Amino acid sequence: MSTIRTILERKGNNFWFVDPETSVLDTVRRLNEKKIGALVVMDGERLAGIFSERDFVRLMAEQGTACLTQPVADVMTSHVYFVKPSTTVDDCMALMSEKQIRHLPVVDGKHVLGVVSNRDVVFEAISHRESLLTGMEVLIANHEFPT
Repeated sequence: MSTIRTILERKGNNFWFVDPETSVLDTVRRLNEKKIGALVVMDGERLAGIFSERDFVRLMAEQGTACLTQPVADVMTSHVYFVKPSTTVDDCMALMSEKQIRHLPVVDGKHVLGVVSNRDVVFEAISHRESLLTGMEVLIANHEFPT
């Protein structure tokens, strides 16, 4: 069964982040610049939170443009769900579905190793299942059934 480690090995473990004092506007600019849907908020080596496109939309609806100068620490999601490298892809998909989230930091101990998106997880799940099906097809094709 595929794990989150498999995804990180394929895509790499580089991830983008901002400091807690980064303004909401600069955080949104970084999301746009990197063409990503969420940024991890790191306080030094510590995972402090996450800020996503959804967070920004909600914030704009509630506060309007006044929020743009606030530090991201004031508006980020501070209760961050995360996965470990050993987490199965299926378990990760279930967590994302249950909590209705699209991005999960990958944490080993106290260290953030990367971030996986729902796209990464679905791609890995499909690839794994296709590989299993191909193996089963080969097994069936090479097996002689008694008549």
